[in-house]
Amino acid sequence: MSSGTPGQLNIQIATSPYLSEIDFSPLERFQGGEVSLDLVSLADLLRNSIVYPPHSIYRNVKLAGTGFDPAQDMHATPQYHYAFQSALAHSRPTSGTVDENQLLETYHRLLCNSIARTTARMHAPWLLQSGGKDSTTLAIALAETRPDTTCFTYLGGSEENEIPSAKFVAKKLGLRHEALACNPERAYDRYLAMLPRIPLLTADFAALSYADLVTEVHAQSGDGIIDGLGTDEYFGTPMHNTDRLLALLACGIRLPQALFTSKWVSRSFKLCFVLSTLQMNIFERLLPGSRFSDAEVDALLGCDISILSRRRLEQFYPDIDAARSKEAVRRITCTIYESGMLAKGMYMARAVALRLVYPYCDEQLRDWVFHHVPDEYLIGPGGVNKVLMRKYIARHFKDLPYVQSKGSFRFDLRGLASRRFDQVRTFAEQARDVMPGAPAWLDANRRFLGNKYFASKFYLLAVTLPWLLNRTHGAGAAAQAESERKS
Repeated sequence: MSSGTPGQLNIQIATSPYLSEIDFSPLERFQGGEVSLDLVSLADLLRNSIVYPPHSIYRNVKLAGTGFDPAQDMHATPQYHYAFQSALAHSRPTSGTVDENQLLETYHRLLCNSIARTTARMHAPWLLQSGGKDSTTLAIALAETRPDTTCFTYLGGSEENEIPSAKFVAKKLGLRHEALACNPERAYDRYLAMLPRIPLLTADFAALSYADLVTEVHAQSGDGIIDGLGTDEYFGTPMHNTDRLLALLACGIRLPQALFTSKWVSRSFKLCFVLSTLQMNIFERLLPGSRFSDAEVDALLGCDISILSRRRLEQFYPDIDAARSKEAVRRITCTIYESGMLAKGMYMARAVALRLVYPYCDEQLRDWVFHHVPDEYLIGPGGVNKVLMRKYIARHFKDLPYVQSKGSFRFDLRGLASRRFDQVRTFAEQARDVMPGAPAWLDANRRFLGNKYFASKFYLLAVTLPWLLNRTHGAGAAAQAESERKS
């Protein structure tokens, strides 16, 4: 922590998932308004659902996460560099020089060691189990290391059903399994209830899901969450044909907003998605979800601020320019976006006093995979990712459905928009001093919220507005809005 302007302190918090615990306690001394909102960070959230690191929603609070050396002053001009690009791993062996069984045994041992270390202080751990490769691999190691773990699967929407696969895995491994189907109203109520205890703001598209999950774990006497994030950064993130096509379409042009609300376009999520891609650059399109355009952000915040958010990308350009492949650029994107993905878990778990660990974020495991696993076991022919994991899982399960294909973590966006529009509209009215254009956007787009493209933007407002109100208008603001909604 370093001194800021007179009467104000600059706070720096190390948020690397490789730490045993994130210390948000420095924020607790600023309940009297000594921190000020960073409107550029708010523009970040509306444009990309995350705040670009190392910034936070507060102007005088910076975060030292992946790619930033915490010894640097994040309030000055910190240098970003991610040291785990494939081209930097000079010592990797070729596939013909390693014994596959020994490779899998070493992977198992290192993963078990990481689990034992990270969960040592947990008495009732819960694994967020999606049924995909990362969580299935963790479940296998947990069955040996922490057989008291409960596997917890969240059914976020109608597009896919992860529960049968996840339940099958847990049952075969002898682990307890629980499931929770998304109820957008319940999730939103739980989020609103924990607002005063959420240290910082993120608008990740799984933030409300996470609020729902951690509240449920806490209610069932769990004391810790095991999250499977963290592997993409060192296993690699292959570019597929869809990714390449979207990258070609991302050319940064501005389109009139009336185009999106026209009769034929407004009815099609896919068409809206493609058109919105034309307004982004390649980096932004690699991030998931539909977000506000630059013009919309300027209108929401009442000033030309989106350009300042866009300029925050410049700190990553040296690494991006030095990247030797599109996969390398994508890996950089992963490290930046994962800061936002990790943030939702860190903030929500903190709000309900649960421990949160990322076993894949273990230096010994990461360094071994990065330096001693052949390329063919990381990204295989045809862009097959995480080959080592697939082979590890195959020792226990044959033809597991979601090892072959796995979608994204989902939430009922349209359900939230249809059931909580009036409440969010009230939040928008109360928060005009921070986001003057929000009421007008909601009124103009209410009839389009059956389209996920517009419902995604509604979600961003639903997450950000009440948090901002809580910090700028006091803890009673959200309660007052709920009272007005019911009356």
